[in-house]
Amino acid sequence: MKSGVNLMTARKMRQITNKIIEVDPKFAGVIEKSELCDLGRTKVNDSYFKTLVQSIISQQLATKAAEKINDRVLALVKKELEPEVILSLKPELLRSAGISNAKVRAITELSIASLDNRVNFSKFKQMPNHLITEELTKIWGIGRWTSEMFLIFHMGRLNVWPVGDLGVRRGWEKIHKLRSDIDPNKLDKKGIKFEGFQSVVAWYCWRAVDS
Repeated sequence: MKSGVNLMTARKMRQITNKIIEVDPKFAGVIEKSELCDLGRTKVNDSYFKTLVQSIISQQLATKAAEKINDRVLALVKKELEPEVILSLKPELLRSAGISNAKVRAITELSIASLDNRVNFSKFKQMPNHLITEELTKIWGIGRWTSEMFLIFHMGRLNVWPVGDLGVRRGWEKIHKLRSDIDPNKLDKKGIKFEGFQSVVAWYCWRAVDS
């Protein structure tokens, strides 16, 4: 199942960034210095399944290390990253690509759930965020963070507030010049005023960390 999202225009995104500055003027600096947020503005060609497998592989890994392992897996499956192909491989072969035992289990569980329709990707486009997260997190090895990254970067959902992500918290602290770490629960409440475009706020928090 491909993403099938309706792409957002640059004009609409600028309206959102203007609204963010209106709600919280401290975001003006990072928004003005960064490129325009591209969430929902770029077509995603990978399937839901492929994106989730690669997200599982990438958990708690540096970007370059994750890319190398993902490349090895794509070579193993001859670029056909589908549930049937994954299940046809012996676990030892996946581990030889650099995937941990826990991640091999998670990928296997996702493959089985995809085939027996416990995860029905065909309905995701019409489902609200919380139901997608509820469905995905029933699978062993997929947590809230993986689901949120999937919603933001693959499905282009703009109303996701990933306060469990360290980068989002560090970016918020930098933008607001905080001297101590912000508690995720406290940040969750602060995100209420950004409802409807919380993912964009998170995106600029990440940019603040990178700058």
